[in-house]
Formats: sequence, structure tokens, C-alpha cells
Amino acid sequence: MAKPKKRYVCQACGSVSHRWQGQCADCAEWNTLTEDAPATVFSLKHDLSSGGRAVEFVDLDKPGALPARQPTGLAEFDRALGGGLVPGSAILMGGDPGIGKSTLLLQAAGKIAREGRGVVYVSGEEATGQVRMRAARLGLSDAPVKLAAATGVRDILTTLGQMEAPSFLVIDSIQTMHSDTIEGAPGTVSQVRGCAFELIRYAKENDVALVLVGHVTKEGNIAGPRVLEHMVDVVMSFEGERSHQYRILRALKNRFGAVDEIGVFSMAGEGLEEVANPSMLFLSGRDEPMAGSAVFPAIEGTRPVLLEIQALIVRLQSGATPRRAVVGWDSGRLAMLLAVLESRCGLNFSSAEVYLNVAGGYRLSDPAADLSVAAALVSALADKPLPDRSVWLGEVSLAGEIRAVAHGGLRLREAAKLGFERGFGPVDTKGKDVTLEYKGLGQLANLVDRVMGSA
Repeated sequence: MAKPKKRYVCQACGSVSHRWQGQCADCAEWNTLTEDAPATVFSLKHDLSSGGRAVEFVDLDKPGALPARQPTGLAEFDRALGGGLVPGSAILMGGDPGIGKSTLLLQAAGKIAREGRGVVYVSGEEATGQVRMRAARLGLSDAPVKLAAATGVRDILTTLGQMEAPSFLVIDSIQTMHSDTIEGAPGTVSQVRGCAFELIRYAKENDVALVLVGHVTKEGNIAGPRVLEHMVDVVMSFEGERSHQYRILRALKNRFGAVDEIGVFSMAGEGLEEVANPSMLFLSGRDEPMAGSAVFPAIEGTRPVLLEIQALIVRLQSGATPRRAVVGWDSGRLAMLLAVLESRCGLNFSSAEVYLNVAGGYRLSDPAADLSVAAALVSALADKPLPDRSVWLGEVSLAGEIRAVAHGGLRLREAAKLGFERGFGPVDTKGKDVTLEYKGLGQLANLVDRVMGSA
């Protein structure tokens, strides 16, 4: 075949030239000639209209059997997943090193295997003996889980193709997997994307619930290409501080359920234990109220969680630069709240250091916590404790107004269930079936007057 000649087409008038030039000879426009590949070169090589296999379509309006969720044996894990594992789904679980990802998945694998379903656990970071040692510590030595230590995706898929497809497949971790068809070391962008694609395709074709463990960067994001999070059905984050015993399993993306549900676990010597009442983890349990402490009824999905917010105010000598330190809350929102307290309520924090902490290492992002933070700050500034057995909720605006929050009645009912007697928040937020005494506050100044003892 003769080599096709190049041609250049003017984007302004459409005239064709066989050589490039800066100015079009027909319309006199500059830099409008672009190369146009003839059909014999481009179209024939990239024509995808034939040669493939027919795709089977399913009518949406016709009833059919939907995939049934399968429980993992861990109620908190099922809650975060939205009700259990969906056959053919791909789950990406990330978390800091040593947070307990492998422990959680091994416990789930052991419980699923004991129910008679097939489970395969492939570790690319540990030998099978190390996994067996952890299983013995967790009391899962008798669980019929098939273990393997491998990093080659071709070897893993070849072995899985020679046996009955399991119900649950764990790959720990995707950054250690390697494909011999892709250049590059394990963990590179191309390797992670290619290996994940092959494993997800196997899971979809064989109705296998696949879990890929992912490494995280120092910023807390899952390492590797961002497209990996688009490829999977569920993205989960296993959070917590090593110095605290609790762990929170949070869904960041879920095609089969809500993304605001959480599962709470407690790290023990025998592995992760489920926490049915997480509020008890984050409350100090003291007998007498203390200045600078307020209780906030947070909500995660459908689960209320009571948190203790602690504030400390330290007066400084004149001329010293005050410090603002926040743990578990947004520092920018604290600065805004301090500005509102100074501008709208006449309180002076400019000559004092402010320390704020959410007890238990919990990370809080709910704007409904504004009122409880403000109550803790005012209580610490006045050195007066808040009313005993009370909870505070409400969003504070820049004008000093206390705005309504979502699920106010649910938050207050959970507080009453745990023995709290008083609630403070926006007007008309109490709701039905709330047994505790509720006081509505319209302005932030009303909170200051109540704490200071003027009202």
C-alpha cells in the first residue's frame, strides 16, 4: 500500500493544502492549518463497529431476582456495608498501617468460612505462617479459610479458575500485586490499575465478593491512582488513633447503600470487638460536672453517638501571642466561633490561649456541634460548669443565631436513653417522644447569659 500523503485543513474556511504554512492562502487567517489524517490511516485502524461479540441486554422493566446480601458475621461490618456483602461487588478498604485492616478481614473471613461458604485469603505482605499465627490469636484456627501468599495476579487467577469460585476473596494488599503483562514495579500506577482491573473482572464474572486492601499516603488518602476508587463499588476507611482502643469503619463510597453509616470496633487482645453502644467510649463517666466540658449528640447515618467536647482557657500576660490548638475539630470553624463570641456576645478571648479537644480521639465535622463547642468555651472562660446531665446541639451563624439541625429528635432521644436530663438547642427542635427537659435558645447571647448565671 502506498504511503498516504499528508494534508492540512484550514479550520476557518475548510480549504485543503498538502503542506503546512502559517497563513491560509484562501482566507488569509494565521495558524489555522491543522493536519488531517486520511481515512486509510486512522479510521481503518480504529473502526470498532464490527468484529466484537454481541452484548446481552436486560430489560429494566422486567422483574428479576436481585442479588441477595450475605452477612459477614460482624454486625458492625454489615452496618457500614449497608446490610452485608453483595455478590460480585468490589470493596476497597484503606487505613493507616497497624490500624487493624487485616485483623478485621481475617475475622470476617473466619466467620464466613464457618458458615460453609468458600473463602480465599491471599496475602502479598505476609507468609501463610504469619497469617496462621494471627488466626490462632483470634481463635480462628479451625476456620476452613484457604490461605495463600502470592503477588502474581496471573498465578492467583489461574489457581482460582481451577477451583470453585469462592464466596469471599480478600487481596491484602493491592499495592503488592504484580502483573507480568505490565512493565513497572508493584505499587506503581499502571500495576495497581491493571491488577485491580483483572481481579474486579473475575469478581464480576463469578459473583465473588472481593475486598482489596489499600495502602494510604501520609495525608491519609489511598495510595495509587484515583481511578482505583472509581473502579470499585465500595470504598471504606478504617480510622482511629493507635493510642485509643476504638476503631471506626466508615464508607466513603457505596453503590449499594448509604455512605453515612459507620461501624465501631474496640481493639482487644483477641482482636476487634464490636461496640453496640459507642457513646460509652467517648464519655468520661465522671460523677461531677467540670468547667469547660459539654456533651454533644452527634449522628452518624442512623446511629447517634454522644461525644464529650473539652475546652481550656489559659490567661496570658499582656503582649504574649495566644495559641489556638484543636484536636478532633476544624480549626477554621473554631476561629469563626471565637469571633462570633467576641463580636456578638462581648467576650474577650484575644488575650487567652484556647485549647479544644474532642474526647476519645473522635474526628468531628458536624456543624451541629457549634453550640456545644461554644458552651464549652464559655464554661471554661467563666470557670463555671454547665448544668449537670445536659446535652447541647445547634449550628451558630455569623449573626449569633442558633440554627436548626437535622435529626434533632433522634439525637435527644439517644441522650435521654443514656440518662441525660436536659437538652439545649434551637427553638422547636425537640420533636416527639423526647422525655428530657428541653430549652430552646434563639441567640448565642442566651447561652452566655445562662452559663454566666444571668438567666
